[in-house]
Amino acid sequence: MPSPFRLTKNLAGDFWGGLAAMLVALPSAIAFGVTIFSPLGGAYAAYGALAGILGATALGLVAPALGGTQRLITAPCAPAAAVLSAFAIQFMQNGTAPDTVLLLLLAIGLLAGLLQVIYGLAGLGRLIKYMPYPVVSGYLSGVGLIIIGSQVPKLLGVPGGLHFWQALVAPDAWRWQGIVVGLVTAAVMIGAPRLTTRVPAAILALAAGVISYFGLGLFDASLLVLEGNRLVVGQLGGGSGSGFAAAFAGRIDAMKGIEPAQLTALLIPALTLSVLLSIDTLKTCVVLDALTRSRHNSNRELVGQGLGNLAAGIVGGIPGAGTMGATLVNMSSGATSRLSGVIEGALALIAFLLLGGLIAWVPISALAAILIVIGVRMIDRHSLALCKSRHTIPDFFVILAVVAVALFIGLIPASGAGIALAIFLFIRAQLSGSVVRRKLYGNQSFSKQIRPHESMQILEAQGDQAVIFELQGSLFFGTTDQLYSALESEIKTRKYIVLDMRRVQTIDITAVHLLDQIRDMMADKSGFLVYSQLPTNLPSGQDMQHYFDQTGLAPYKSAARVFDDMDGAKEWIENRILKEAATTHAEETPMELQEFDLFKGRKTETLAELDALLVRTRFTAGTKIFSRGDAGDEIFLVRKGSVRFMLPINDNQARHLSTCGQGAFFGELAFLDGDLRSANAIAFTDVELFVLSRKTFDAFAEDHKKLAAQLFEGLASVLTSRVRHLTAELIAQES
Repeated sequence: MPSPFRLTKNLAGDFWGGLAAMLVALPSAIAFGVTIFSPLGGAYAAYGALAGILGATALGLVAPALGGTQRLITAPCAPAAAVLSAFAIQFMQNGTAPDTVLLLLLAIGLLAGLLQVIYGLAGLGRLIKYMPYPVVSGYLSGVGLIIIGSQVPKLLGVPGGLHFWQALVAPDAWRWQGIVVGLVTAAVMIGAPRLTTRVPAAILALAAGVISYFGLGLFDASLLVLEGNRLVVGQLGGGSGSGFAAAFAGRIDAMKGIEPAQLTALLIPALTLSVLLSIDTLKTCVVLDALTRSRHNSNRELVGQGLGNLAAGIVGGIPGAGTMGATLVNMSSGATSRLSGVIEGALALIAFLLLGGLIAWVPISALAAILIVIGVRMIDRHSLALCKSRHTIPDFFVILAVVAVALFIGLIPASGAGIALAIFLFIRAQLSGSVVRRKLYGNQSFSKQIRPHESMQILEAQGDQAVIFELQGSLFFGTTDQLYSALESEIKTRKYIVLDMRRVQTIDITAVHLLDQIRDMMADKSGFLVYSQLPTNLPSGQDMQHYFDQTGLAPYKSAARVFDDMDGAKEWIENRILKEAATTHAEETPMELQEFDLFKGRKTETLAELDALLVRTRFTAGTKIFSRGDAGDEIFLVRKGSVRFMLPINDNQARHLSTCGQGAFFGELAFLDGDLRSANAIAFTDVELFVLSRKTFDAFAEDHKKLAAQLFEGLASVLTSRVRHLTAELIAQES
């Protein structure tokens, strides 16, 4: 079984990344734990610190091992702290005992983890992949600004209760020592990559920050005192192995007291927490994809995150998610795989058990400076270029909207705003494009049926009774007005409205209602609404033919017609136009030789001699007259019925090339050059034919050279006419 990690290639980078991420995540985890448990009373602050460390350890060891995203760091996070602390306050206000609240918070975390596993197994993680770039860019920039805003007070060394604006307007609370350490750290963070790439910039920057801090300590002895020193991380709260084991055993005993009824009551809080944690994680994954040009597995990640939160709950830790700050530090420090996340979790445990004293001296302003530099790099400055074009200004405002929601409301509401704006962008894209790809009239585009010259003249004159609309995109409530505007003028003047549906992606009930109205409008004027090539397998999985049957768009004996292909629709319309022009009365009886265009005006005696040489034959509908590759030198004259020519693609498929009706001829290429047949000729209806072989005709031509020359001139004229019609149709389609 292959290893889930890519070892050896970048083990050093993953180690440095995991170490740097641990240094960022562990202090935050402790702070989040204290925040959650502080409503229970001062005596529970130690529980909170321990729960934060246990959560960071369990999440770091389990989630990366089973998740689907390289470089992602999973740790206790702000959404978990916000939700659980709110519930802790609510439980305490309701008079619940602190020990019971502790148990209920643990149960909420466990249920949230279980729900995340269910989300991943159900495939809900795929939904996050449909986020447009402007939304991702806005979220990325918003997160960068939030990181900067949250770290500036730490850089200035102000008390923990002051936020960004409060810290800026309170210079009396600034600690210049912290500012100096932060500036040194930031300078090294920015400049180190220009000097070396062997050691991650974040590590060099952190080392520079620690050195500068102790350098200042040589001049200010108060900096070398740990107790009450807000410029450093501070004491982690102890790190004895026995304390860890006792805490673990206590959590296991507490879990035994969870009852099914209590789990049911906690389902809604757990559902809320699971959704927030999932969004926070997948948003971080999307940002990570944008920064590293990678692609995560959302469903697998949700399963890994859920199992990580289950593990955190079992050992008594607080739940978490893929965290932006620690992940970016991990990436910037050279990590390339999921192993870095496991290393982060293992180092968090080792740091708690063995190195608590050393971590206590890490300057907070140094960590803040590293995060500020990363936050600045996250801001998508290239998005400002979107202001230069009126076509991209809406995308720029989408970015601004997501940034604004992230800054003034929160990251989770920004995710909701992003989803709403994604829908807006989709509808905007659909409305900005035309649903009509091309419009042609019936005298610009003809069917593949080969007709006599007289019939073609009629179709050229009267074919504009039909108009063909080639549709594209989505037919839905947002584009129905556009479609009707395109059809409205033609409905009033044309007898046949043809809709080529092959490029339509989706259709909704609003569009169905519009098409139903158009069909009734055509029926009122004895016209027809004709559909061609309804897709059977749309990207959405919709079968449009089945949908038409269900919605009754083309009921039997109505003014609507449905054809498998455009050529079938054109043939049907052309036949109706010719019938109304009374040109097809001769189709009821077989034509004689002198009625064919090739032989009109020739001497009766000469035609009588040629007629005696012709072979008269019949084929029933569906009979193959000849096959592609057959040898033969005969030309066939259609006396009655029609013949279709099909090009075989494989054993089960063939492409319709053309159709020959009464008065037309086929097989002329083999008659002229003696080469093999190029397609299958199949009787489309019962047909009667004249057959003339080249050998017989050559013998006849010895005595009738003038007729022979006229025959070849006629063949050339008909073939030239066909090419001209084809050229005109191609020009019309390109215009």
